[in-house]
Amino acid sequence: MAVTLLETTVSDACCAPTSSREPLGASQADSLAHALKAIADPTRLRLVSIIAASTEGEVCVCDLTDPVGLSQPTVSHHLKVLVDAGILSREKRGTWAYYSLVPGGLSSLATQVAGV
Repeated sequence: MAVTLLETTVSDACCAPTSSREPLGASQADSLAHALKAIADPTRLRLVSIIAASTEGEVCVCDLTDPVGLSQPTVSHHLKVLVDAGILSREKRGTWAYYSLVPGGLSSLATQVAGV
C-alpha cells in the first residue's frame, strides 16, 4: 500500500511576533555564551557571590581560597576566567590581586538573556 504525503505551505505566521526586539546576531551569541559559560561553574558562582557580598566591594585573592576550599592557583584560574568574561575586574597591589564586580556586568548579562 502506498502512502502519499501532502505538502502544505503556510504563507502567514501562525502567531503574531511577541517582541519587536532583534534576535542575537552570531557575534553577540558567541560573546554571551562565553560569559554564561564562565559563570556556569559552581565555584565561579560562589566566587562572584562572595565578592558581591563583600562590604568593601572587593576581595583579595588570598581571602578567597578558604571559602571555596581550593588552592590559590585553582582559585586564580577561576578568577581569570571571570575577568576574561567581563564579570570581574582585577587590580594588582604589590604581590596580591584584588577582585571586584565590573559595574553593570551581571545586569548586562541578565538583560541580554531576558532580551529587555
